[in-house]
Amino acid sequence: MSELNSKVDVSIAGTGSYVPERVLTNDELASMVDTSNEWILTRTGIRERHIAAEGEYTSHMASHAARRALEQAGMQASEIELIIVATITPDTPTPATACHVQQQIGANRAVAFDISAACSGFLYAMKIAKRLISDGAFQNALIIGAEKLSTVTNWQDRTTCVLFGDGAGAAVLRRSQPGEGAIVATEMGTDGNLTHLLEIAGGGSACPITAANVHENLATLSMQGKEVFKHAVTRMKEAAEKVIERAGWKPEEIACVIPHQANLRIIDAIADRLAVPNDRVFVNLDKYGNTSAAAVAIALDEANRKGAFHRGDRIVLVVFGAGLTWAAAAIRW
Repeated sequence: MSELNSKVDVSIAGTGSYVPERVLTNDELASMVDTSNEWILTRTGIRERHIAAEGEYTSHMASHAARRALEQAGMQASEIELIIVATITPDTPTPATACHVQQQIGANRAVAFDISAACSGFLYAMKIAKRLISDGAFQNALIIGAEKLSTVTNWQDRTTCVLFGDGAGAAVLRRSQPGEGAIVATEMGTDGNLTHLLEIAGGGSACPITAANVHENLATLSMQGKEVFKHAVTRMKEAAEKVIERAGWKPEEIACVIPHQANLRIIDAIADRLAVPNDRVFVNLDKYGNTSAAAVAIALDEANRKGAFHRGDRIVLVVFGAGLTWAAAAIRW
């Protein structure tokens, strides 16, 4: 799904991220399930992940990331008009985690709501916020991807527990000011025929968790890895190509590609198919694992703060997640 022409340009004024203090290494996982550091590293590219403390919720991580994004943007929370939190691990089914974030950071003027698009959520939020700002409904927005995946991970399943971590990333969007860049093009899509490939089957109205089924781990993530890999590479390539074409760019003009951080083999395959050199593809998967909606947001902030791109550079973000969902964005920084 592409957008019609926007009325005004929308830029990213600041980014922020946060990961919990606790680090869980591959060697520690090997003491919990039948795996090894070598097995995990060669198949995924992950070395370690961060795990939130017992009393540390998705909203807390989201708020930390939000404050850092606001600080970089030179804005106060009281100025924010819209908050969108992308998450599949909300603090509570209701109210929305975004409402908790609004309260925690003091963004009392903001309209706040959550969206659920798994790993694609942050770029879904970007597209929604961009449209609402460019159409004049809001002057600015705070978009956040935040997850406490450790609460929906089956720690006895070695095929999935090695993949996931906790964290949050955020960005402040606003009407472009002189000298600022713009979100040039966005793309997103869904294939609901493939919901079974990556899901949390229990915990919703279709399958409530009861005393009779609580032992079945239905409220944890399950995945058909090989099928997900195949679709992820295809859809991410297509989405990235669409925004690059729509922006009028060539692959050699792109300073940085920031893909969803799920598996190093997927990332390498995307770089190869887009004809972008690996040194222009930002990877922090080894440190954090797959943090779902937070992954591309954390990577964007780290790449920004490390100087992986500069004012005027052309960057591409591309993601893929449960749903199945996918999205991409072409951004002139």
